[in-house]
Amino acid sequence: MTVRAIRGATQLDRDEREHLFERTGELVQAVLDANRITSAALVSILFTCTPDLRSDFPAAAARQMGMGDVPLMCAVEMDVAGSLPRVVRLMAYADLDVPRSEVQHVYLHGATVLRRDLAQ
Repeated sequence: MTVRAIRGATQLDRDEREHLFERTGELVQAVLDANRITSAALVSILFTCTPDLRSDFPAAAARQMGMGDVPLMCAVEMDVAGSLPRVVRLMAYADLDVPRSEVQHVYLHGATVLRRDLAQ
């Protein structure tokens, strides 16, 4: 097994806790499904949010999914003029037995414009 980094992002419609949990949970599950892994294979997940998201921590949504034993961290994304609003990004590190070129990155909802080459 090799530790691989998996990228992902989703855009929220509004800054509300329930919506943040829904979209974050959807993103995390999509990353797990796309890479055919369980949370046991996760080494850690780093979440970032654009500065306009303040309703809760994306890591809290992952903990609610049962990832209390996975190291999770949240940070604020750079506030770049003209950047896409209301975006949660993640970089998950996982033990994967695939070449880097086979890692499946996941971009959902409005975040698909961030990486059209990788969007699901």
